[in-house]
Amino acid sequence: MSALRDVVQAADPSLREYAAADPGPDRFSGTVEDPGRLFVLEAVYEGYLMHYGRPRAFIGMDPDLSLLAGDSLYALGLSRLAANGDLEAVGELADLISETARAQAEGRPDDADGLWLRTARTLS
Repeated sequence: MSALRDVVQAADPSLREYAAADPGPDRFSGTVEDPGRLFVLEAVYEGYLMHYGRPRAFIGMDPDLSLLAGDSLYALGLSRLAANGDLEAVGELADLISETARAQAEGRPDDADGLWLRTARTLS
């Protein structure tokens, strides 16, 4: 099973009716080896896609629900790290969420890809 499929299973039950039959491959499986951190990155990345892109694991939501679901997935990932006491990684991801939001707001969406890759490498 992929980390992204695990994210779907761990998401709020109200989101499961929107789950894609095949969410595709994990984005960070070649970069992050630790399964716990891979889950976190996939959850937070899916949240990001629900805000700014095309989600892989959830389909058919209206824009408002997609934003709320994205927030829920951000929280899912960050809470997993916090529960393990990994506050440094929580800080890295919080910074990533802020920096990618700024890049989107400033019309620099391509910069976000580099930010994601940098953070994935930092957390690997």
